[in-house]
Parts: sequence; structure tokens; C-alpha cells
Amino acid sequence: MPETLITRDFAAIKDFRNEFGDIIVKPLYGNGGAGVFRLADGDQNLSSLLEMFDDMFREPLIAQRYLSDVRAGDKRIILVDGEPVGAINRVPPPDSARSNMHVGGVAEHSELTTREKEICERIAPVLKEQGFILVGIDVIGDYMTEINVTSPTGIREVQRFSGTDIAALVLDAIERRR
Repeated sequence: MPETLITRDFAAIKDFRNEFGDIIVKPLYGNGGAGVFRLADGDQNLSSLLEMFDDMFREPLIAQRYLSDVRAGDKRIILVDGEPVGAINRVPPPDSARSNMHVGGVAEHSELTTREKEICERIAPVLKEQGFILVGIDVIGDYMTEINVTSPTGIREVQRFSGTDIAALVLDAIERRR
């Protein structure tokens, strides 16, 4: 993962920003790109943004070093019972740091790189141990940025591009556990 901080301590977020400059700030339990903000070096909106988050959310925030590789896409990899079964690359529009499809990101067919396979292999034992059957991870460049266990979107797009029926794979995994 890139440098990441999860906290409600706004002073710690400001210190993180001072250390890394260009960052992403978002709510921990957000989804679909809602509440995701890029604060580029020199942007003076961090204090106002933190005040807004304090009024809107009681959950911790994620601060993460911005990865410029996102311009080439944010890959969603779907894992079923710890095994990667498909991926799409979500490319953000030119005027946004968010690549989520419902906010303008464009899905493209994608195969896994050697590095992405390595990431999947490293997290698979924990996913299985914790009982997660359907998981979506996000990878930008060589870094996993998120593990999505409540809303792993991209299933229909994987099927559209590759023909892989992830819904059937999930049902098969559930049946194996019975």
C-alpha cells in the first residue's frame, strides 16, 4: 500500500499532509467515490475539508499519498474465496482524481500483471481465514489502495469483457462452504 493513515485526529492528518504533500482524503466507510478529495501540493482547502468531514461523518478518515499512476487507471480486481477471478481497469476522466464508474470513470478490459498476482497471493490467506468470499481490491500502479468487502463493484463489467460469470463463482464458493 502507499503511505496511508486512518484516523479522526485532524492534527495527524495535517502532519501527514505536511510529510507527503499531494494526498487523497476520504471517509473510511465511503463507496463509489463519494467524499474522495485530492489535495494537491499547495492546495489550501485541507482545514475546510476536515471541518466539513467533521460535520458530516463520525467515522475515521483515510489519508493516502496520491499516486499519479491513477491517470492510467485504478484496477478493480475481483477475488472469490481468495482467488482472483477477473479485473477491470477504471480510467478517471481528465478533470477528476476519481475513477469510479458512476462518477465518470471508464471501464476497460484488463489482465492481471505479475505484481497484481503477487498482491492477491499475499492477501488470499487472510481473506480466507476471515471468511470473505467476495472481495474487490483496488490497485494503482504497484500499490493496493483498498480492500472492498461491502461493495465490490465491477462484476458485470468483468463478465461483459471476459465472459467470466462471477455470480456463479460466488454461489459455487458458498456451496463449497456448506
